[in-house]
Amino acid sequence: MKLRILFFLAIFAASLAGTSAYADSISGRLGLTGRIGFLVPADNRAEGFHNNTDSGFVGGGGFIYGLDDHLAAEFEVTRTSFGSDTGDFGITDLALGGQYRFQPRARLVPYLGAGLDILINDYSPYGGALRDVDTTVGAHVSGGVDYFIQRQVALTAEAKVLLAPNASVSDRFGGHTGNFDPSSFAGTVGIRYFFK
Repeated sequence: MKLRILFFLAIFAASLAGTSAYADSISGRLGLTGRIGFLVPADNRAEGFHNNTDSGFVGGGGFIYGLDDHLAAEFEVTRTSFGSDTGDFGITDLALGGQYRFQPRARLVPYLGAGLDILINDYSPYGGALRDVDTTVGAHVSGGVDYFIQRQVALTAEAKVLLAPNASVSDRFGGHTGNFDPSSFAGTVGIRYFFK
């Protein structure tokens, strides 16, 4: 058993230590991304008083397209939910953005990104009352790294800061019950698969 484990570890180490033959620019290539991680949301004033929020899981996926050696366009959809002092919040984030990729033909490719986000928010207060939360538009900046284990497959890690205006929270009669701040920090890991 130990010999088998050592054998697989040696193969894995050899694949990571290989030459740059697996690396290539993503210029003109379409990629599919899947990611999972954690999200640290901003606190808010839902239900009329300061409302502490918990960290939550975030996951989703999307597409990336290489415009040239250094520039790429992205579209991703992620979903997160997290608890708070007064209830559970959720955010579906439709993000459209771009990246500037450093060292585009290396196996390890760091990048910086920015873009706009449409945030579809929801809230379920403890006790079962119905609440409606406005959809808002925000902006994000991100930084990350792609590590190509093959020409078509890369492991990815990213940190993202999202800033957005408060969304109004209202009851089923339209009465204002507080504000929800969908701003957050997220850290994710994932995988990208590039077609072609």
